[in-house]
Amino acid sequence: MSTRTRAGSRPATGPLLLRQVRHQNRLFLRNPFSAFFSLALPLMFLLVFGSLNSGQTLEARGGIPYVQFLTPGLLAFAVVSTCYTGLVTGVAMNRDMGILKRVRGTPLPAWIYVAARILSSVWFSVVSAVLMVGVGVVLFDVEIIWRMLPAAVGTLLLGSACFCALGMAVAALVPNGEAAPIVANFTVLPVAFISDLFFPMDTAPAWLRTLGSVFPVKHFALAMEATFNPFTTGSGWSWDHLAVLVLWGLAGLLVAVRKFRWEPNIPGGRRRRR
Repeated sequence: MSTRTRAGSRPATGPLLLRQVRHQNRLFLRNPFSAFFSLALPLMFLLVFGSLNSGQTLEARGGIPYVQFLTPGLLAFAVVSTCYTGLVTGVAMNRDMGILKRVRGTPLPAWIYVAARILSSVWFSVVSAVLMVGVGVVLFDVEIIWRMLPAAVGTLLLGSACFCALGMAVAALVPNGEAAPIVANFTVLPVAFISDLFFPMDTAPAWLRTLGSVFPVKHFALAMEATFNPFTTGSGWSWDHLAVLVLWGLAGLLVAVRKFRWEPNIPGGRRRRR
């Protein structure tokens, strides 16, 4: 069947979306900053922390090996870096450079461009997850619990969708591309250290644990950890944590739809929106 429509020369939606996803994938790999923070940095953390704490167990988590806790936590960190930090920085900078404005002026449907950016981020989050788990299994004997694999994949995809929505929302709100990396890292890194990503927060002060529970990073990390914990009963779905991710994702989606801008700020503080 032809990929052209009868009404004109525009390709069909599926091939057009796939072509845009491939284009965004190439742009991602050409950006050393994005590739490093999304793929290399979480893997470096795994190698360093896993080697320094080799053979250690976590009594507060039922006696599981530390690397069995660390791997899903860093997997969540990789997803946040790719889907949130990467989108905030990339979209805001492209808007400042006029790329979004030029895309908006082409026959390419706006939703195709946005969907391609999101799907590309999800794709690289999955690649990072597979790489992380593979290294954990080979070097640190991380155990894959097959009965909870569907829950692990579902949690990964839901977390990716949540942080993509939040990334697009923050990209819509930041004033310019220069501020985007600062805002993205300032809203992620402090939260990451109180969200059970690198070490358990069981012995931390109650107010710090409560503060971490407000944000979606901790719920994502705990939901992923449950799917790697051999003491978890059932299929591994953490419905309470997943519900928090859904709420944050819907809030981000609402802000992104209402506030997204295709054009940079006009000097003098005025904005033009379509």
